[in-house]
Amino acid sequence: MTATVCHYIQHQSVAEMAELLFVPFKKASEVDIVKPLRNLIHSTYNTGEHHEDYTEALNELSRLRASAIWKIFEKSSLDIVYSYYDQLASLESKIPPQEVQIPFKWKDAFDKGSLFGGRMSLTISSLAYERMCTLFNIAAMQSVIASQQLPDSEDSLKTAAKLFQQAAGIFAYLKGNIMMAVHQETTPDLNPETLDALSKLMLAQAQEVIAFKSIRDGMKEGMVAKVCSQAEELYTDAVRAMQKEQLKPLWDREWMPIVTAKQTAFRGLTQLYQSYVCNANKAVGEEIARLQLAEELLRRAAGRVVQSGFLLEQAGRAARALAAAVKDNDFIYHERVPDAAQLEPVPRAPVAKPLPPPERWAADKDLFAALVPVAVHQALQTAAARRADLVSAEINKLRDATQLLNSVLASLNLPACLESGANGGELPPSIRAKATAVRAAGGLPELERLMAELPELLQRNKDILDEAERMLREEAEADGALRQQFGSRWTRTESAKLTEAFRANADKYRQIIDNAVRADNIVQQKFAQHRENIELLSGSEGDMTAGVPDGPDTGDTTDAGGSAAVTRLRELMADVESVKAERDAIEAELKDATVDLRPAFLSALAADGCVDEPALSAGALGALLAPLQRRAGDTLARQERLLAALQAAHAALPAAAARPARAQALARLAAAADAFQELTANLNEGIKFYNDLTQLLVAFQNKVSDFCFARKTEKDELLKDLTQEAARGSVRPAPAPPQHHATEPAAVARREPPARPPPPAGAGPAAAPGPAAAALPYPTQPQGMPLPLGAGYPYYAAPMPALYNPYATLPYPHHARLPPAAPYQPYQYPAAGPHAPPPPPAGYNPYPPQ
Repeated sequence: MTATVCHYIQHQSVAEMAELLFVPFKKASEVDIVKPLRNLIHSTYNTGEHHEDYTEALNELSRLRASAIWKIFEKSSLDIVYSYYDQLASLESKIPPQEVQIPFKWKDAFDKGSLFGGRMSLTISSLAYERMCTLFNIAAMQSVIASQQLPDSEDSLKTAAKLFQQAAGIFAYLKGNIMMAVHQETTPDLNPETLDALSKLMLAQAQEVIAFKSIRDGMKEGMVAKVCSQAEELYTDAVRAMQKEQLKPLWDREWMPIVTAKQTAFRGLTQLYQSYVCNANKAVGEEIARLQLAEELLRRAAGRVVQSGFLLEQAGRAARALAAAVKDNDFIYHERVPDAAQLEPVPRAPVAKPLPPPERWAADKDLFAALVPVAVHQALQTAAARRADLVSAEINKLRDATQLLNSVLASLNLPACLESGANGGELPPSIRAKATAVRAAGGLPELERLMAELPELLQRNKDILDEAERMLREEAEADGALRQQFGSRWTRTESAKLTEAFRANADKYRQIIDNAVRADNIVQQKFAQHRENIELLSGSEGDMTAGVPDGPDTGDTTDAGGSAAVTRLRELMADVESVKAERDAIEAELKDATVDLRPAFLSALAADGCVDEPALSAGALGALLAPLQRRAGDTLARQERLLAALQAAHAALPAAAARPARAQALARLAAAADAFQELTANLNEGIKFYNDLTQLLVAFQNKVSDFCFARKTEKDELLKDLTQEAARGSVRPAPAPPQHHATEPAAVARREPPARPPPPAGAGPAAAPGPAAAALPYPTQPQGMPLPLGAGYPYYAAPMPALYNPYATLPYPHHARLPPAAPYQPYQYPAAGPHAPPPPPAGYNPYPPQ
């Protein structure tokens, strides 16, 4: 067996047949696929509460790849290559293909290299490219195994015919799909014209095996002639495709003589077996003409191939039949022998047909069965973001309304002015209850502990983002230095064009961190405003009593008018507590409200090939949230009525109940208790926000690291090529840059991405009574990790933490406009006491650099 030609093994009882050709293999380079794919799967799918570890599946995929590329020369390796291809195809459909950062390098199958090395190769960071190269090797291995089948076995001939037809189908599939997979100029073996020629050659050889089997099985001469006629036609197509000028240098020197000889041989066999049909029909003149042509063609073909025994045997049969026919015609029939050009063409029997690649080659377990297709995952993410927006908007409206209600109650000194002890030195029961709750929650020390965590979490996120930006900056600087050194020979695309999406998402994350600092600033102001009163609530009851001034006992609220007003206020306060409890229940239900849209999305993808997320999710989310939205709206309407009634009833209290100094002190304690609860919730949400952001930033940093590694591999390959060209003393035209790096107008026109949408605005709270709250700062939807390539693919927004807003009740500036932070003023009463802090200046950072 030579480098490209494999012979049938001859047995004594079996006629020898001409050589069958097989396709050489592409050779791949080793590359780490586990770490980049693990990072990609984690950043794409593990954005919620469920985190699946695919490390073992990826390790198995890596082992399959090593076996598929290094054991390709073993017959048993075909099943391994099948399994690897199946896993690749499954994974490719389930992760964003434009985000794969693995530099897959494959060498040209027909390039033998030179004295100085330099085999032609292509490196592309694409699972589709890896899959196409693997599929090429499947077809090559099928051609090898088919060419080695023994011709004296029925099963062997069937196997050979099937494998050649499968190889023909694979090469035809590659011809139609390779350019859509790699989006750039390929190595010569993957050129569509090369693949077309290989497909035609494999199909011709499949028909040849079937023709040989029909001869071996002794089929009727007319059918054998039709099968051979089709083989001649297929070899004619193969010769025409292989003789193109740009393809001739690819083939081994034995290929073209063998293929042209087979074209001639099957034309001769067609004439030979059709002559038998003429003999049966007593058409002696036509029989003689066909036998003359058959003998000439078969002997000519036998002289061009090494293994020519079968053809010489058939030529001898033609010669003997010709002599007998001429003798009979001379003595008996005396028919005119027509010219060869006048012979009717023999009908063809196209038995061999290209077999397209199946969806799955092997029956092995899908290592990534738990991953949904990327289209379904993106639809689920969009639906989850849509749900998060709706839930966040409703919760913000409820919290804003509750905050307004608390501020009004505090300004009216309710419910303290209604309780016994309000007119003496004893603290009202409501204040004592609030103080007990504050102390049970940890009081001032717990609040200070939570606030102390924020600077450390903030700095950790800044460091991660700084490191990602540093890697991008150093990669760009290295590329720029080499571009300046090599000039026009440095053909790869500039880093700035590839990292546009990375830099845009880094800026988005930087804005998020800046907004978080402003949110922390607001919390600092709120804490400073209430710190003194929170400290009183955290202390003993005696300290609290000492901090509240007594007022002169100038009257009683239990007269007829006062008693009626107090009774009315107490009824209204009971309604207030009922509204607050209802809102707490609604908020909990809103957070827990979920709907599983995966079955609907999977069904839509299977039926239509796409997922109409807005149409499918709108109805489901509307039905899910509509009842809760109606209940939330009812509480807002009830609050408006309650506020009006409270103010009217409070105005009916006797003037003595006001006691300005004591009432204001009690109001500040009540407001501080409410602020403590809000600050505790704000800080816990802020800590969760920073921790969620850390996970996303780590995933972003891993993506940047994988991109920089892929660029480094590409850089090293290009440097190696330039060095080898310099050693040879000539500069070969550099290969075109990958299409995902390309800027040529035609390529861009074919794959021009849609206009980049503006970053989605955060879901701001709806208008509520009181001062209007600013829009929230961050997008809510995690839309998949940032786009690593930046050209030729749609732009995906950077992912954001789920339930992004760390301080949901606080008014921030919008993330896109970033106006200066305004001092926090939630309550409408003057600050009292000499310790009231002045508002910080605009742009104040509560965590200055160390």
